[in-house]
Amino acid sequence: MIKAIFFDIDGTLLSHSTQSVPESTKLALQLLKEKGIYTFIATGRHISEIRDLPLDDLEFEGYITLNGQYCYNKNKVIYDLPIDPQDIQQILSFIDQKPFPCIFVEDDKMYINYHNQAVETVQKAISTPLPELGDLKRGLTYPIYQVIPYDITVEQEQEILQQMPHCQYTRWHDLAIDIIPKKGGKQNGILEVLKSYHISLEETMAFGDGHNDIDMLKLVNIGVAMGNAKDEVKEAADEVTDDIDHDGIYQALKRHHII
Repeated sequence: MIKAIFFDIDGTLLSHSTQSVPESTKLALQLLKEKGIYTFIATGRHISEIRDLPLDDLEFEGYITLNGQYCYNKNKVIYDLPIDPQDIQQILSFIDQKPFPCIFVEDDKMYINYHNQAVETVQKAISTPLPELGDLKRGLTYPIYQVIPYDITVEQEQEILQQMPHCQYTRWHDLAIDIIPKKGGKQNGILEVLKSYHISLEETMAFGDGHNDIDMLKLVNIGVAMGNAKDEVKEAADEVTDDIDHDGIYQALKRHHII
């Protein structure tokens, strides 16, 4: 019996073609709630970004944010995992030498050193305003949970990772990557949440469409890739449903007789 379902946001809950959550998905979430099945967000996004998205009328039991680095429900922080301070020191020195736009993500805020065309392009693609400008050197004082470089080549990816040996990365846009601790990831956040709720992996399901969803889809009992997912994501999933704009979530839950 499924007791907990984890949902990515972009391309899974939120359609960027309509800038909204499909009505069939809203209905599915309501039916899950009525059945007492826990629903969780599992996203690379920050809480401040989630607040700006058209998700206010949706209720979730909890949130796995920043690709698993910061997990909470309405009562408490369940789990958090910041980046090693040594890695932050080294990436700051590297940015000083070879500048590129970069977001630093704290628990309650996120900020970027500067904007350029690449940043504008990426933010528009994910229906999100430009991040606020800030001094990245705050990262020497406050815990940083995620670093998001923009406008970098594949070669630069490797240079950056050399500065952050305790970290891993996922490319989620042609012009942007997420950098998190090596021990992190959505799957790690899910395990911590399940431990807190005393739910087993056999009782879980997840929906996703991006590269940062692959480990999550492999971890849960039923991993469902959206029809609009990348091929690698579909290959990692247990099954593929229709795309977000054709009731993919609702149809998969119906097929499994969960709603």
